[in-house]
Amino acid sequence: MAVTYDKIASTTLGSAQAGITFSSIAGTYTDLVMVVTPNPSLRSNYALQFNSDTGSNYSDTYMNGDGSTTSSSRFSNATEMRCSAQIYGTTENPNGILILNFMNYSNTTTYKTVLGRTSVGGGPGNLGVGADVGLWRSTSAITSIYLFPASGGNFNAGTIATLYGIKAA
Repeated sequence: MAVTYDKIASTTLGSAQAGITFSSIAGTYTDLVMVVTPNPSLRSNYALQFNSDTGSNYSDTYMNGDGSTTSSSRFSNATEMRCSAQIYGTTENPNGILILNFMNYSNTTTYKTVLGRTSVGGGPGNLGVGADVGLWRSTSAITSIYLFPASGGNFNAGTIATLYGIKAA
């Protein structure tokens, strides 16, 4: 089986940080995948910005569910792209995860689409899943990704974020 994913960069936070940035992203892949595991992280939705763009160029729709209740939200003309759900765990059970897929990130003729999936750990009463689709209304290639808690606060020490490039088939 051919290897199609290359690890571009990975970081494990040694101290609390307000956000995680991957920069100088080469345009040599077809798509990108980011995997984030909090340790545990605060209960917050997460947000993305690309290439330091803080303009009202982002839209997204997301859904969450925990087996008994559901919710959804939509944001248009926002200054950030929200990730689907709160990802958190507890010190005893830090097993939330966020997976983001960035399609055609280096294409300079189309807007950029991101698909996100989350699973929420933390024990009974704190379990759930989320999914979202986001749009960055820019034809610029993504060369920098900034991930941060949308409600403020920090990622805790021990949070791991890894960015992969998907090779052309």
